[in-house]
Amino acid sequence: MTTTLETWEQVEPTLSVRQVLTLERVLAGEPEVVAGAGQLDRAVRWVHVAEACDVGVMLSGGEMVLTTGVLLAGDEGAQAEYIQSLHRAEAAAVVLGLGRAFPTPPDVMRRAAERCGLPMIVLHRPFPFAELTEEVQSRLVRRKFAAVSLSEAVRTALTGLITAGAPLQRLLDEVAQHSGCPVVVTNLAHRVLATAGERPAVDDVLRDWERIARQAGGNEVDGWIRAELAGRGERWGRITLCGYRGDTAGGRLLADRAAEALVLHRMLGGNSTHSWEEQSAQSLLTDLVSGIVPARQLLPRARAAGLPVNRRSFVPLVVRDGEPAQLDRVLRMVGMPGLVAELADGAVAVLLSLARDQDTTALAAHFAARLRTESGSSKAVVAAADERTDWDDVPAGLREALHVADAVADSSAVLDLPAVVRLKDVHLRGLIRLLRDDPHVQSFAERELDGLLCGAGEDLLAVLRTYLATGRNKSRTAQLHHVSRPALYRRLESIQGRLGVDLDDFEQAASVHIALLAHDAQQA
Repeated sequence: MTTTLETWEQVEPTLSVRQVLTLERVLAGEPEVVAGAGQLDRAVRWVHVAEACDVGVMLSGGEMVLTTGVLLAGDEGAQAEYIQSLHRAEAAAVVLGLGRAFPTPPDVMRRAAERCGLPMIVLHRPFPFAELTEEVQSRLVRRKFAAVSLSEAVRTALTGLITAGAPLQRLLDEVAQHSGCPVVVTNLAHRVLATAGERPAVDDVLRDWERIARQAGGNEVDGWIRAELAGRGERWGRITLCGYRGDTAGGRLLADRAAEALVLHRMLGGNSTHSWEEQSAQSLLTDLVSGIVPARQLLPRARAAGLPVNRRSFVPLVVRDGEPAQLDRVLRMVGMPGLVAELADGAVAVLLSLARDQDTTALAAHFAARLRTESGSSKAVVAAADERTDWDDVPAGLREALHVADAVADSSAVLDLPAVVRLKDVHLRGLIRLLRDDPHVQSFAERELDGLLCGAGEDLLAVLRTYLATGRNKSRTAQLHHVSRPALYRRLESIQGRLGVDLDDFEQAASVHIALLAHDAQQA
């Protein structure tokens, strides 16, 4: 870790030439820019008073040089060389106090400064250069101290969060609080992995992220300050302060401290088994499913995450007990753009983004078939909602796919289901899932199944579940439970005795079946 002394040495706070000219003490000298007006945003690292003709040898770059020109008067060659010397030394600007040596701006110096793009300012009212030097130097020192203080405060806060096991988002929120601007973490392909800051400001940044990110490039323009994320010899992302309004040097320090913390967080595993890419997709899809955030407000995040959103058809899929990494791998194999994320209760959501002229039904089936091949299971079931062409309808589609997945969660082993299950395939089971929290349905289920809900009845309940799910097929039920048909008959007789029903009677069997579906839905 960098020490406070090293941090101090790394900071190079600056004022621009333009900012120096707005200082009250400078304004008292009635400054006039006579050359290099287009270069006033040059950084002033220090102020230096010098009358020597060969002043350039004493400079290291970034200085604003103050002079009365007393040693240059009457020698035009020396005047031109003086400006050239400053230019070679990469001085920020030259300030000439008019007086005995030069009552008016010297044309030779002005033309030379204009040719090499060096800002040249003359002061029409003389005043002690010491006052200007003191003013600028004190401001630079204050800036340096403020930058170092901010750097150490951020480092302390972020280190504490990492030690406490805070997630990535909490670290970024802390950075955004200190920077006062949106913070964006991306991978090397400019895909947004995480953001922090005021939501409206973040959305403004993300709305056209791809163009803005590439246009800004590596330049720190308009307060866009970047720091690379790299560790163990590998660069894998960057963090960007978008529109930082403070001092550039302080912004660089802040971005560097944030980058250090994020690299450490990632190397330590971030207290999560999921990569940042997975966490980003999980956050987006969870927000879509919950409906707490309007879908329209999530569109910039989806676009910035690399999901094609213009003139697309969106197909929501849900796989129960799937592995996000495996589904993401299958998605890449079939060449379909989409997001994969694990939601609550072991459900993994996949949001496909397909061109509108593509056959979404066939492509969803192709994805499901490839998943079965990769997982080695012929029972892998993919729940799907119908395609959505309007982004605002995607949340409802995801919830529908989740509902379908829930409806078949306990029955995929005994039901003959297609590889892609839709709402029309779950029939009564889907309706019961929707009504499972209704007190009347709960009371009905308990009343109908009362004789099997305790003790040895649990084993009989499993037999009843299979018997009804297979359409009262005794041979299939015996096979699935690995018992002989006579043994199954005895168990069915016991079930009918405990419940007081005749399972050969369609209406009574249907009533028990509905109660069992409601019971299973409530337990799930």
